[in-house]
Amino acid sequence: MDKFELLETYTRQQRIELDYPDIKREVEGSVVRQISLAGEDGFVIYSRLDGETAEAAIAAQIARFQSIQQDFEWKVYDYDLPKDLVDRLRRRGFEIGEPEALLVLDLTSRPEALIHTVPLSVMRITDPGEVDAVVALENAVWGTDHHDLGEFLKRELREHPEMVSVYLSFKGQQLASAAWIFFHPGSSFASLWGGSTLPLFRNQGHYTHLLAARAQEAWARGFTLLTVDASPMSRPILEKHGFQYLATSTPCKWRITRKTIPLPGDQGGGV
Repeated sequence: MDKFELLETYTRQQRIELDYPDIKREVEGSVVRQISLAGEDGFVIYSRLDGETAEAAIAAQIARFQSIQQDFEWKVYDYDLPKDLVDRLRRRGFEIGEPEALLVLDLTSRPEALIHTVPLSVMRITDPGEVDAVVALENAVWGTDHHDLGEFLKRELREHPEMVSVYLSFKGQQLASAAWIFFHPGSSFASLWGGSTLPLFRNQGHYTHLLAARAQEAWARGFTLLTVDASPMSRPILEKHGFQYLATSTPCKWRITRKTIPLPGDQGGGV
């Protein structure tokens, strides 16, 4: 596929049509949102608006999530309309996160990750209790609490083990890096997450080993495309492995404790 075909396929399969267990998918006009049924944050995963409909659509999403007391993230891509959507969300009180690069790897091109030898020091875990080691690693790398991530991964391993695989990479007996992959039924895509490595063990191949393990499992299970939201630090590494840049996304967070900022002409109507 060329870049245009990849982006069209991603938009259709991963934004418009995507469905998850424990998620209620709602379509309101040209907006697709996901309501969490597991007490987690919701998402606005797709929208196609214009200058005349944007403010009412924003108000409608805030009202919907406020009505169920659920924080949510509106993920805006740089090809979404209107072009000033992030600025409009900022003015309404959304917290604007750091942009991320949407990268895709076409496994049908037989990238190096599919033939890379995965060492025995890489293992897949299936016991939810082993996720605590992942949480400890993430806490150490980032200096923040990843308890919620741990609870999420544990629940996925218990309730939907066919949809997620968690891999660990060791240096001797020491956990050096961890990463996981989600498989999306009915889609060509599997999505990559994690990949954090303790500083002492960086530049020793752990990230490459974990990438290969996940790519090879995805290919064996019939998935042909890998997708990842890459930080500025990880983007060049992934591009060296054959990932192609498609777009930039910006996470915009609404918290229910934040009051809506009214704008002139805001009627709070539907999409």
